[in-house]
Amino acid sequence: MTGRRRWSTEEILDTAAQLLRSGDAESFSVRKLAAALGTDSSSLYRHFRNKTELLRAVADRILLSAMDGYRPEGDWKQRVTALALRVREAFGQQPQLAAVWGRYGSGGAGSRLVMEELLQALRLSGLPDEEIPARYHRLVILIVALIASEAGIGTISPEEYEQGMEQFRVAVLGADPERFPALAHFARDIRPLGADRRAAFDELIAAQLARIESQLP
Repeated sequence: MTGRRRWSTEEILDTAAQLLRSGDAESFSVRKLAAALGTDSSSLYRHFRNKTELLRAVADRILLSAMDGYRPEGDWKQRVTALALRVREAFGQQPQLAAVWGRYGSGGAGSRLVMEELLQALRLSGLPDEEIPARYHRLVILIVALIASEAGIGTISPEEYEQGMEQFRVAVLGADPERFPALAHFARDIRPLGADRRAAFDELIAAQLARIESQLP
């Protein structure tokens, strides 16, 4: 009798990533992953103790891909900006996984590489060591929030996007000027949430770095 195939950790993560691209973390389950691999759940628990650990490993692979070939260049602000853009681009190619990262985080090698680079860049800024952890934390929250928010837009279908745009136009351009005077005044200049996200990402990161710089000794 032929024994059941043993799947490697990388093969399991590849299949998990494929399932997450077509669904989300809520609908994902170890049972569905096992079915896709043609095995039973118990064989997967030899690699990962639970669903959360598995999802964290999937997210960490995106961070590893973002750090692949990365070389720090420039001053501390340029390094932070370049790193944030690399992570943004990596999750932009797999937006469904950005929500996984934002919710579950990661403690793997990819996460440690990102943490190390951010902390090194902040030390180069001249901040006192005792202030760096708090600044690091705020910066990471901002980057994760921006990437997860952008990914949410990226996962909707063209039909859903057009429907949302139509609702936006009706809500903004059709606003009652007596009840919503400011909205009516700026209606033709207000942009929908999905517009100019790259520019907004750059500006918000730059603003946070400028705030840090303004508080240097």
